[in-house]
Amino acid sequence: MLLSIPDVFSKTEVARCRRIMDAAEWVDGNVTSGAQSAHAKNNMQLPEGSPAARQIGEAILDALGRHPLFLSAALPHKIFPPLFNRYEGGQSFGTHVDNSIRHLRGTEFRIRSDLSMTVFFSEPDEYEGGELSIEDTYGVQRVKLPAGHAVLYPSTSLHHVTPVTRGARVCSFFWMQSMVRDDGTRRLLFQLDQAIQKLVVDRGQKDEAVVELTGVYHNLLRRWAEI
Repeated sequence: MLLSIPDVFSKTEVARCRRIMDAAEWVDGNVTSGAQSAHAKNNMQLPEGSPAARQIGEAILDALGRHPLFLSAALPHKIFPPLFNRYEGGQSFGTHVDNSIRHLRGTEFRIRSDLSMTVFFSEPDEYEGGELSIEDTYGVQRVKLPAGHAVLYPSTSLHHVTPVTRGARVCSFFWMQSMVRDDGTRRLLFQLDQAIQKLVVDRGQKDEAVVELTGVYHNLLRRWAEI
């Protein structure tokens, strides 16, 4: 399932984050590449664990923890600390699949990468090119969202970033392990949860059908969740 997550950050919050990022030192993006990605990747990154990366990464995780659409779709169990990349001057990232296991250097923290996420910190008119192109069931989906918005997609997807030919594309990217491993199962739970939320609006939280369907949702999640 590929899903846009709107309004992770307001425009004011984006501007604050950009001031921090623009003042930071950037390094070659291949510091976090796997064997396959190293041949396809050409961009810059904030160093892992740098003060700027930690500060903005914590803000991202805090914002997502309060975002109901993200929580419903991802059912996150563990989230890798957000990383940050910058593309300009023709830089791109060729077609690849994200590594199945992500390990945080110098720690015992590791996740199975079920879902990938990109949070945009540049407005679409600030740069040309730079589309995140993701192959899914319905073909190639090209994603270029407003600053402050994000896209969530399966880490199993082939994807690439097209060359940035003008301006700079600045984003955060990271991975997460979901409580529900299977993408199709997560999609069904997400659709059920969204339908329940619509019924709550129409009928109220105490409506008999709402109560019953909420019970079904949680019993299915109890059956399928891995924690």
